[in-house]
Amino acid sequence: MKRPIDAIAIVGPTASGKTAAALALAQQLNTQGGAEIISVDSALVYRGMDIGTAKPSREELAAVPHHLIDTIDPLQSYSAAEFAKDATRLIGEIRGRGRTPLLVGGTMLYLKSLLEGLNDIPAADPQVREAIQARAEQVGWAALHAELMQVDPVTAARLAPGDSQRVGRALEVWTATGQTLSSFHQSAKAAAPSWRIPVLSLEPVNRTWLHERIAQRFELMMAQGFLDEVRQLRARGDLNPDLPAMRCVGYRQAWQGLDEGWSEAEICERGIFATRQLAKRQITWLRSMDSRHVIAADAPEALAQLLVTAQRLFLA
Repeated sequence: MKRPIDAIAIVGPTASGKTAAALALAQQLNTQGGAEIISVDSALVYRGMDIGTAKPSREELAAVPHHLIDTIDPLQSYSAAEFAKDATRLIGEIRGRGRTPLLVGGTMLYLKSLLEGLNDIPAADPQVREAIQARAEQVGWAALHAELMQVDPVTAARLAPGDSQRVGRALEVWTATGQTLSSFHQSAKAAAPSWRIPVLSLEPVNRTWLHERIAQRFELMMAQGFLDEVRQLRARGDLNPDLPAMRCVGYRQAWQGLDEGWSEAEICERGIFATRQLAKRQITWLRSMDSRHVIAADAPEALAQLLVTAQRLFLA
């Protein structure tokens, strides 16, 4: 007999319907002890970033207990390793209350860190980071990406040359430790916990369907006052566009647009494009997960299919 599942993960690209699916599943699980939601989203952790992250409404947050939402200030950073530690603790606490943890979100690196184990990557070294940033300003990130390809080809192969945050972090780890980032990830995978967490993945068959939903949602966020939210964050005076919080999709384009005098229409257009690119990367991540249970997000019966699949896994 199989041991009970530890949690159920509901993942998918942005705007694929994860929040609605999680709330519906939580309601269905009320007859089986109930459920609590653990957010798997690198943007929802930040306080004061509500509109641009499409944060669940007060009513949605009140309907089911939520975790890892509004936990840190935008000035702070939050890593995948921290998420894995927090999620591991929360899974134990939620199961201890007789409820089912639902891992819900689209930050695949967070889910990967939880499922494949933690690593001992050292914390960021400000001096090393500043030195790498200074070199990038001199020779460009493409040159640093080429350098990373020489020392850590495994990590470099999965990063775009313009992904300054991750290229910089990988070089920082190599400089500080003499070990590659990929070697830390491999050691973590070897020591991964033996979770039983089925992954339900909402993936559209028709990419146009997702593109339209992304555009509609971004236009709605603009109408709800997204730019005013970004202006308030800028007015604090202690935030800058290089912080992880301000590099979140949408916020990055809005900050740059306000700096450079773009029209609201141009900010919206660029934000939609960046969000679609994010969705493309998320789908690529998902397709690398062979054990996931795929639900056609754009099918009329998507929600019903997800609930039936989850119930079958829950009772297996």
